[in-house]
Amino acid sequence: MYQEAVMAVSTGAASGVLSYLLQGQADALRTRISAIFRRGGNPQEETAVLQVLNEHATALARHEINERTVTDAWTELFAAFLKAHPDARADIEELKAMAPTKTVNIGSQHNHGSGPFIGSDHYGDININTRDGR
Repeated sequence: MYQEAVMAVSTGAASGVLSYLLQGQADALRTRISAIFRRGGNPQEETAVLQVLNEHATALARHEINERTVTDAWTELFAAFLKAHPDARADIEELKAMAPTKTVNIGSQHNHGSGPFIGSDHYGDININTRDGR
């Protein structure tokens, strides 16, 4: 595989890894990473990569590492693995294609009338009476 292609695939997959980690989906990613590196037939390599994944997930959550460092590290890991196992390209490319994207739904709700309108429109005051008098 050409060096340019290896780097393009590796960089794309690394950005997918970062996307998973930033959205708190390390568990879903762990399964995919494990399957990819298991193809290499080296359990120690798979264990080491999963350890890196755990460290990066923790460090990102604690703001102890920046996004560029994570992307660079995974680009190198994927590039090295692709050079040794070019048949894993499709699986690695899938990490970018299937990376989660965060969506935000912004809506508007208008309420007319009196009484509770759950999920519907209501204009005016809403009084909620609880049993403990709060």
